[in-house]
Amino acid sequence: MRYSGLRVIREALNGQKGWKPAWRNPEPKPNYDIIVIGGGGHGLATAHYLATKYGEKSIAVVEKGWIGSGNAGRNTTIVRGDYTLPPNTRFYDHSVGLWEKMERELNFNVMHSQRGLLFVHHNDSERDDHYRKTNIMRMQGTDGEILGPEQVRKMYPSMNFDGRFPITGAYLHRRGGTARHDAVVWGYARSADRRGVDILQNCEVMGFRIEQGKVLGIETTRGFIGARKVGVSVAGNTSRVMDMAGIRTPIESHVLQAFVSEGLKPIIPGQVNYGAGHFYISQSDKGGLVMGGDLDQYNSCAQRGNLPVFESVIEAAVTLFPMLSRARLLRAWGGLQDMSMDGHAVIDETPIKGLYLNGGWCYGGFKATPAAGECFAHLLSTEQPHELAKPYRLDRFRTGYLLDEKGQGPNPNRQ
Repeated sequence: MRYSGLRVIREALNGQKGWKPAWRNPEPKPNYDIIVIGGGGHGLATAHYLATKYGEKSIAVVEKGWIGSGNAGRNTTIVRGDYTLPPNTRFYDHSVGLWEKMERELNFNVMHSQRGLLFVHHNDSERDDHYRKTNIMRMQGTDGEILGPEQVRKMYPSMNFDGRFPITGAYLHRRGGTARHDAVVWGYARSADRRGVDILQNCEVMGFRIEQGKVLGIETTRGFIGARKVGVSVAGNTSRVMDMAGIRTPIESHVLQAFVSEGLKPIIPGQVNYGAGHFYISQSDKGGLVMGGDLDQYNSCAQRGNLPVFESVIEAAVTLFPMLSRARLLRAWGGLQDMSMDGHAVIDETPIKGLYLNGGWCYGGFKATPAAGECFAHLLSTEQPHELAKPYRLDRFRTGYLLDEKGQGPNPNRQ
């Protein structure tokens, strides 16, 4: 069943009687060729590409709750590709390209809006860093430009330019923007289901069955399910799930809080990042201002945050946009970030034959969704790393070929 404007009109005239569920709710089969653990954006994107690009027929996606109930529904929906290390630039620029054609590919409106990402700077060193970043990105074929204070003021007249940290200009990434996180999950789920993928909700993984160094399947709350290959794509629960297989990963879980205001008229046309503090803000299609800031600095697997980060985010919001002091906060939530030791992901086979890992995405999980799904599908189907994912091998933490974009060293809570 394809979606279209004509279909909407036809169903309106027919009393909305022709719509069918977007995906099935099947019972688990005894065995599959490939099982993907994690029914979020990455897991469902992997299943989509396994079925569409690599022709795999026997696939299941296993989710302990309902699809999108984890990090996929708990992020600030930012899409961008402005990285400076060549492997990261290539990967995320490819991901942005996949975002740009996602809606036609999935026949689903994911509300992808390339409204631009603005990073303001306040002093000479921040300006120089933005010039460096812009030049590197241009040299590698992607977009970036520097704006003066008057250009920024024209875009955001309500911004506080003369406060404690005067704004002296900004870096602009025009291809960046936002997308509706739930719609991304639903679009990939619908596409995968149409091609025969079984999406098994409320099916929690309790362990792995491993014999002679090879994975044979997974133990779940709905019984044992056999598989030739198992892919783990569970974001902030990566270390917990991999512990079940006896593998210790170089990944920590931290909470990243997000906040949204009451619905307001359009006041912030793009996505803004504050240079004087780790703070970012955009406005959703429903009018709510979506805000975020730093990680909670301690390890946790709880999907809730603490008051110091709450205070820091609101303080930065009012400093940058004083008018927001009159807005009301509607809700807040926490998502689990799988923070690696160099701030970047792992897409690789594990030491256990047939067990594969896609995790450690830190802040980059949502924006990487289509490219991560494509690369992980390539690995699961061909047993060879995708060209774009070769730098994200697990053994880089042993060999020293790290991807420390920010130069913070092995400090996950600072990445």
